[in-house]
Amino acid sequence: MIRILSVLGILVLLSACADPTRDLSQPVEPMGDFKLGFSEVVAPNLQKLLVSRDATAEELTTQLDAAMEQRFGRFEGSKYYHLGISIEGYSLPPPVVPGKTYLAFRVTVWDDSTQSRLNAEPKLFTNAQIFESRIASSREESLKRLMETSAKLVEDWLREMQAEEGWFTTPGDAEAAETAATEAPATAG
Repeated sequence: MIRILSVLGILVLLSACADPTRDLSQPVEPMGDFKLGFSEVVAPNLQKLLVSRDATAEELTTQLDAAMEQRFGRFEGSKYYHLGISIEGYSLPPPVVPGKTYLAFRVTVWDDSTQSRLNAEPKLFTNAQIFESRIASSREESLKRLMETSAKLVEDWLREMQAEEGWFTTPGDAEAAETAATEAPATAG
C-alpha cells in the first residue's frame, strides 16, 4: 500500500511539474510566414462526456480562444492565417472519480490572402490528461491546463504540416532553401 501511495505521489508531482506553457517563455521559433489573424472558437454541438463537472460553452470557448491567442499571437510572419475551432466534447471529472480530463475539438486553418482553407477537412484533436493532475488542481486550473495543452497540440500539428505539406511558406522561401542547400556543400570545401 505504501508503494502505491508513493508512486501516486510521484505521478502527482511529475504532472504538476509539466508546464504546457514553458516553451512560451523561450525565444519564438518562427513558423514560416505564419501570423495569427484571428482564432474563432465555437461550440455549437458541445457534449459533456461521461462523469464530468459542468462547464458552459462560453467558458470553454473563451478559455480555448485565450490559450490560442497566447500561443499563436507570438508569431510575426508576413501573412495572416486564421484558426476556426469547434469544440465537440469535454470531460472534467471530479478529483476522486477515475477518468481523464478530456477535450475534443476540430480545427480549420484559413489563408487570409487566398481566402481559402489549408486543410480540406477540419482536423480532429482529442486531448486527454491523466487524472492524477486533477488531485492537486482546482477545476479552473485543470480547465486552463487542458486548454493550454490543446493549443500546444495545434502548434505541433501546424509545424508538422509546414514540414510535410509546405504550409506557411511562399514560393520564394522554397527557392531560397534550395539555393542555400546547393551552395552549402560548395562553400564548405
